[in-house]
Amino acid sequence: MRDWVFHPADFESFPVYAGDDLGVHLLAGELSVRIWAPSAQEVLFRLYPAASSPVPLQTHSLSKSEAGTWAIHLTGDFEGDFYTFQVRDAQGWLNECPDPGAKATGVNGMRGIILDFEKSHPEGWSEDKRSAITDPADMVLYETHVRDFSISPDSGIHYKGKYLGFTESGSRSPEGEKTGLDHLTELGITHLHLLPIADFYTVDETLNLPQYNWGYDPINFNTPEGWYATNPYDGYSRIREFKSLVKALHDKGIGVIMDVVYNHSGLIFDSWFNQTVPGYYYRQRSDGTLSDASGCGNEIASERAMVRKFILDSVAWWVETYHLDGFRFDLMGVLDIDTMNQIRVRLDAIDKNIFLYGEGWTAAESPLPEHQRAVKRNTPQLDRIASFCDDMRDGLKGSPFNRYSHGFISGLTLREERVKFSITGAIFHPQIIYDYVDSSRQPWANSPEQCINYVACHDNYTLFDKLQYSCPEATPAETERMTRLAIGILLTAQGVPFLHAGMEMHRSKNGHHDSYRSPDEVNRIEWSRKTTYHSLFAFTRDCIELRREHPAFRMKSAEMVREKLYFFPKYIPGVIVYQLMDHANGDSWKQIVVLLNGNNYSVEYEIPDRRWLIVARDGELSLQGMGHVHTGKVRIHPISMMILAEE
Repeated sequence: MRDWVFHPADFESFPVYAGDDLGVHLLAGELSVRIWAPSAQEVLFRLYPAASSPVPLQTHSLSKSEAGTWAIHLTGDFEGDFYTFQVRDAQGWLNECPDPGAKATGVNGMRGIILDFEKSHPEGWSEDKRSAITDPADMVLYETHVRDFSISPDSGIHYKGKYLGFTESGSRSPEGEKTGLDHLTELGITHLHLLPIADFYTVDETLNLPQYNWGYDPINFNTPEGWYATNPYDGYSRIREFKSLVKALHDKGIGVIMDVVYNHSGLIFDSWFNQTVPGYYYRQRSDGTLSDASGCGNEIASERAMVRKFILDSVAWWVETYHLDGFRFDLMGVLDIDTMNQIRVRLDAIDKNIFLYGEGWTAAESPLPEHQRAVKRNTPQLDRIASFCDDMRDGLKGSPFNRYSHGFISGLTLREERVKFSITGAIFHPQIIYDYVDSSRQPWANSPEQCINYVACHDNYTLFDKLQYSCPEATPAETERMTRLAIGILLTAQGVPFLHAGMEMHRSKNGHHDSYRSPDEVNRIEWSRKTTYHSLFAFTRDCIELRREHPAFRMKSAEMVREKLYFFPKYIPGVIVYQLMDHANGDSWKQIVVLLNGNNYSVEYEIPDRRWLIVARDGELSLQGMGHVHTGKVRIHPISMMILAEE
């Protein structure tokens, strides 16, 4: 019986393999097999005719090779065969499993499958191109779960809950509203952020029954999840259909961001990592037991050479094979800074426009010293990698962990500095009083493009549900005003805006705050809400268009933000007023004044006396304007954003 207790010193003598041929590769009439297992005394490679066949077709002993690897070359026709490895170390035989980097698997991922990837391309794949957007500030991110997006009966989508649901044009709700892919193009977002689609553990792909999970429990890090495929038993299906999703979005000018979970594994002692090189891939506490900064029972030791290589090879595989446009790193603070920067270097060699961002925190304590972690405060040490700005999230709506807490949009005053800090993109700005930014006492971004501004995501309450709890006395009209104010601030702030799917139509999860395994009835996007809250959808669409048409709202450098963004000094509780000056970032408007009122009463404010085009007022927005005023004093309506422009 293994005790699974290890110490980092146990692994210091392990060799590092630098080759690019780890795994199982089908060549012309030949199979190349290599696995890194430096603690092994024997390694077996088995071939099976099917995912569940009890008897192997062949069993081969691998030969010990260079730098801790074991290898064999076989001749023959192996396409479609399934495989496993089995390692024997000093304590005995471990379980059969695929290699940790398996790139194709059978149903439920318990065995690898040998495929010819040239046969996995959908029509037109060779012409597929990544997003043409080169600057993160020009992006508008939209986060969704594959199943949530289409599973509702009112989605009008045929391939409900599947990759192919994103490839359908012409889908409509019963009320005639655009849904699915056409909704995304109508809304105007630039990048779709997908919750994890790498093969995860908790959903049984063999069951055609209601099941659910977000997917933050990876089992095969380099294989698409079969639950989202039309045929999980067919190794090609999940690969071809995910590529079809990517191509359909690219054809509409939308990039694809993949949520990756390199901070931990879904299985622990039974994971392919531990069944290949026990202990090596995980961090340990001082007593030798597994540490748990992920809050999921384990954390990946990204600072170890072969773990780092695994992650670098993995992101490169996804980019090269599936033409992805970027990655969101779950609990990025568990990973070390050097690994994150090496990811940047590795992907720059493929495409310098690949966008990288992540959660700059951990879920619990880690034995890795904080100064080595890719946490938010260390973002300046990251090269063109962004962090989520929970400063804006909490500043706008209140703490996500206290359903009754308030923020700027729900009437909390004397905390405006946190929102102002987020509006600048978390950079140093001389007008921000950092002692009053209780969430971040110092700037943490080198440029606004390192700041992912958001107010809601898959975690915690939806924005609508949070407002239902924190403001139970609010009328439906007041709740919508709060939402519009949040969306308006988010899409006019410097940095990279991030939208939670459905917030543009008051998405609700029936008050659930942690729906990672809740049923479809809780998690699905209900497309009928687009009709019920169509004016909110239209407002969100218009805010995105405003951002796209006016570069003053998406400055690229900290220097430009400091030069062109000026906060008015007059303080009124619950009010923020700032000006974007002198054709900021080449904008056609000479001056832009943004006035934000989180109070439930109107406020009068003095501004420069000029002829102003009214762009936004009282919860409405129009790029063409809603008339002009020539004044030095304006009244900001309750819970609303006002935008004035000097043409």
